[in-house]
Amino acid sequence: MSLFFQSGYSAVLGLVANLIVTILLSPHIFGIYITVLSIISFLNYFSDIGLAASLIQKKEIHDDDIKTTFTVQQILIISIIVIGFFATSFITSFYQLPQDGVYLYWSLLIGFFISSLKTIPSIFLERDIKFEKIVFVQVVENTVFYFAVSIMAVLGFGLQSFTVAVLLRSIVGLILIYSISFWKPQIGISRKSLGQLLSFGLPFQASSFLALFKDDLIILYLGKVIGFEALGYIGWAKKWSDAPIRIIMDNVNKVLFPLMARFQDDKEKISKLCERLLHYQSAILVPIYTGMIFVMPLFVELVPRYQKWQPALPLFTLFAISSIILSFGAPFMNLLNALGHVKQSFSFMMLFTIIMWIATPVLTQQNGLYGFPFAHLLVSTTFILVIIKAQKMFHFSFIKPVLPSIISSVIMGVGLYLSPAEFVSRVIIGIVLYSLSMILLFKINPMKEIAFFTKPSHEQ
Repeated sequence: MSLFFQSGYSAVLGLVANLIVTILLSPHIFGIYITVLSIISFLNYFSDIGLAASLIQKKEIHDDDIKTTFTVQQILIISIIVIGFFATSFITSFYQLPQDGVYLYWSLLIGFFISSLKTIPSIFLERDIKFEKIVFVQVVENTVFYFAVSIMAVLGFGLQSFTVAVLLRSIVGLILIYSISFWKPQIGISRKSLGQLLSFGLPFQASSFLALFKDDLIILYLGKVIGFEALGYIGWAKKWSDAPIRIIMDNVNKVLFPLMARFQDDKEKISKLCERLLHYQSAILVPIYTGMIFVMPLFVELVPRYQKWQPALPLFTLFAISSIILSFGAPFMNLLNALGHVKQSFSFMMLFTIIMWIATPVLTQQNGLYGFPFAHLLVSTTFILVIIKAQKMFHFSFIKPVLPSIISSVIMGVGLYLSPAEFVSRVIIGIVLYSLSMILLFKINPMKEIAFFTKPSHEQ
């Protein structure tokens, strides 16, 4: 709950900043930002070949493990940055980037290097489950970034707003993490440590690379095929639809990964945790997405200068439905990794990637702007295979934990569809309908559910 509420601040701040930026900037400029960000995300997946995850997953670590991870990571990152700078002219020509887009690309490369220096101090905190300290750094970083980008956008700096904000965030974050979890960088490579770390790291990073190939490279492809303005609409719809998952599911996964690694041999405990995870996560995410689908059109009408995003509303609905389905299966991919079943998760990710890259070009050619959202929805439905695999391994119930939230959300959705109320009233109606459905039909009191998390762990 500490992680959720503290990082929730950053997410809400990000939504406000995203609102300001998407009001002031055109879909074309926003599309450039989305494209350049995807380029850096692509480079990031080559930065440590899974060594950082290996340190977190490993039961015990030694100085040689830490030193080896840092050294290999820096060799890779510096090599990538050099290649990235030399590739500037090609990227500029390929995407026809303006000069401000080039500066943004360079600033992201520099920020990429600075952020890499935070890896080892962050790993120490994650292994000790001290996420409140990690999130504190993220809160400060995001506050600096979002305030900077919002103020500069208001002052009319356009794409340069992102350039300055990226550099400020990286520098502030580096100083802060070392003040909280100091580590004196050491250079050196132990062959023994490297071999042990790579045995987990390479399959893990291979899965991560496939996730990159499935998501970020698709964005780069779309930026070329459908243009920046259309990509801006897709980026707007996906950012809003991703927000609840980033706030809730990502935080659950951050805690789940090192926690599962600690009791990976206790299948009964894992089984109970799976059911709890499904229950609480669906109780929050399903109604949020259902409500967003019905109130987002009113929100676009309500916000000044936001009507330009109306063409993206159908895209948002598709992404929101996709996110609901995805929220049920994605945590179990993380579970497989935490328990060392990286080859299994790699196989699933290979399947998802193949489907995405076959479906997206075909559906984009047939449906234009709607092709990628349709493909995204198709891939999300295949996550049911991950749930089936996890059920066979740990024997937990899937339907029972999620059924109350699904039925209550359907009731809420019908009520919102029939309601003629305006934005604020409709939000209140949705909350009341969902809460009453949970209480009257399933005897589940949402307030008591929240109170459960505020108790010390020994009282739960």
